[in-house]
Amino acid sequence: MQNGYFKLVNEQNGYGVKLVQPKDGGEAIRIGELLEYLDGLGVGYDRKRIEMLLMDEEAEDSVYHLGSDQCPSYPETYHLDVSDDDMIVYVRFIPASDTGKRITFDEFLKDLRYSNITHGLRMDVLQDHFQSPGIYCTDLMVAKGKEPRHGTDAVIQYNFNTDKHRPPSQREDGSVDYFNLSMINQCRKGDLLATITPEDRGEPGFDVHGKTISPKEVKRETLKFGRNIELSEDKLSIRSAVDGHVTLVDDKVFVSDVFEVKNVDSTTGNLDFEGSIQINGDVMANFEVKAGGNVIVSGLVEDAKIVAGGNIIIAKGMNGMSKGYLKAGGDVMAKFLENVRVVAGGYVESEAILHSRISAGTEVKVEGRKGIIVGGYVQAGQRVTAKTIGTGMGASTILEVGVNPLIKTQYSRMQKLVADQVKTIKNAEVILETFKEKLKKGIQFNESQLKYMKSVMKLVEDKTAEMEQMNARMDKMRTMMEIQKLSEIVVNDEIYPSTTIIIGDISKTLQTSYHYCKFLRERGEITMKPL
Repeated sequence: MQNGYFKLVNEQNGYGVKLVQPKDGGEAIRIGELLEYLDGLGVGYDRKRIEMLLMDEEAEDSVYHLGSDQCPSYPETYHLDVSDDDMIVYVRFIPASDTGKRITFDEFLKDLRYSNITHGLRMDVLQDHFQSPGIYCTDLMVAKGKEPRHGTDAVIQYNFNTDKHRPPSQREDGSVDYFNLSMINQCRKGDLLATITPEDRGEPGFDVHGKTISPKEVKRETLKFGRNIELSEDKLSIRSAVDGHVTLVDDKVFVSDVFEVKNVDSTTGNLDFEGSIQINGDVMANFEVKAGGNVIVSGLVEDAKIVAGGNIIIAKGMNGMSKGYLKAGGDVMAKFLENVRVVAGGYVESEAILHSRISAGTEVKVEGRKGIIVGGYVQAGQRVTAKTIGTGMGASTILEVGVNPLIKTQYSRMQKLVADQVKTIKNAEVILETFKEKLKKGIQFNESQLKYMKSVMKLVEDKTAEMEQMNARMDKMRTMMEIQKLSEIVVNDEIYPSTTIIIGDISKTLQTSYHYCKFLRERGEITMKPL
């Protein structure tokens, strides 16, 4: 394939421009390029006639007469086109006249260097032009930069389940299976816990001027872990050094030994363990169980106290006798909860909640065969779901959603602290005002008294700074306590009168029963919608 091109040539009666037609599907002569060339030489011509010659696709090579003189001597020329991103350079050569001189390979390279085109030169393309009669009126890519090779982020692969909030499964009869929860990630000594694929930083590129083009930044990762874990020599994997329980907390891997007992009673005393605790029987009245991980009880819990950094699971439920207490950093799951105080950072799930005070960071789900909430106070950050709420006997039942109970409690504590600070500052300011009045009256103070006044001034300064920090924290808490858009109470069967619903700062006590519905907040009011 050869593009059409033009060239100044001698002819019998003077000289003209030879119009060479394209071959094998090459591009036709560009009229604009030809006319621009002739204009640059200051040669007169009939534009319409030239256009007619070029538009005749059937025409053979022809010469358009320009003058009766001998053909002028014009050297080979070219036009360089550098892309906007300086990554590609094209050149179009225009042949020399019959008596003109061709540019040499070395001269052209010198011109490229003068134009600061030094990298990515395609010598094979240039040699094709200079070692042959020439390739004219054709876009020749004579230089091409190198694109950077972008790398990839480092990736950590954990070989255990990192989901802390896996819900329990339901049996075919609708009851919840609290026995086969598989909530503990058991590991054995030597088990591979995590591996890291290091980041690939990629490779830099360059443009035709030699400017370095850096690849995109990639994310680095390191394996973070606690005790009972061994790091490989290449620092790319970790293994458990003991039999125990593996968890992921804030991107850090921990392995804790699981402490297992039959019952918590007089034979064990209170339990306090930094790992997880598996209780295969019951927890008797008045005993305490504290664990940094999960607490799993296969039997019943009486009026005891259980505190866990992770989840609390009670397969057969708990009757707290108004003294029982459960607190979990994660979720609380129990077959039933009666006369119990529960605080959960995640969700609370049970088949029945009776006369209890429940606070859940996310939601309270009361499902299964009974699915009933009767009496007490149930709070959740987002949602409360139950089959039946309240009772026809008129037991007072209060449900609250829309604000994370933990944040609400912290806010209340902070309010009290701020009030105490204000009181302290005011008392100190009274002392300072009295001191200033005495100074105005000319009363002299000894060194000990002056030192005391300085300490009072320092107290006011420090307490004022502390109060500003507290107010800033309270502002953040107020923002966090704004009504959540999806806060709702879902009733899958019936909700009875005398039930009080609170969504954010709006409350409503029901005067009649409702079925298969949900309550949410719209336009400043609590509204009911059917499911």
